[in-house]
Amino acid sequence: MRGVRRALGLLTLAALCAAATVGGAWAQPTLEFSVKAAFLTKFPAFVTWPESAMTPSEPLRICVVGDDPFGPALEQSAQGRALEDHPLAVRRLAVVDRASGCHVLYALGSSRQSAAQALQAVRGAPVLTVTDAAQGGARGMIHFVVFQDRVRFQIDALQAAQSGLSMSSKLLALALTVKR
Repeated sequence: MRGVRRALGLLTLAALCAAATVGGAWAQPTLEFSVKAAFLTKFPAFVTWPESAMTPSEPLRICVVGDDPFGPALEQSAQGRALEDHPLAVRRLAVVDRASGCHVLYALGSSRQSAAQALQAVRGAPVLTVTDAAQGGARGMIHFVVFQDRVRFQIDALQAAQSGLSMSSKLLALALTVKR
């Protein structure tokens, strides 16, 4: 059953890559961030966390630290979704640290904590870090970029491995670039 869910998730993720146009009719930032929100809720299906990262039935927490560009899009994308026995939950934080309980961290940065500081706060912990090229130079394990008018991503698999995470080869195949 997990294989079927993973295949369906991969198809959806591939469709997002193909359809995530940000130019022309998709030029509004809210649509771009709706696509990014969908990616954030799909990525966990292609990542393996160490057993110690989550207790049984604990929610898989997607945290946004910094100025939030999503509006309701992230909650809408996460609603009713789960990774095995872990329902997806969204948290918005002014600052993050290792004890924040995040499994996925979208680090944008703000006046209280820069994206680089947020990444440093969870470095080495089993937290999938995601950053955005449009928001500055800090780079997480997954880094959103706009390429040929589409929302795409680059992956730093080495950084993920150093935090105890492994990424599916299917996810790596969808990335623009992969650092190993």
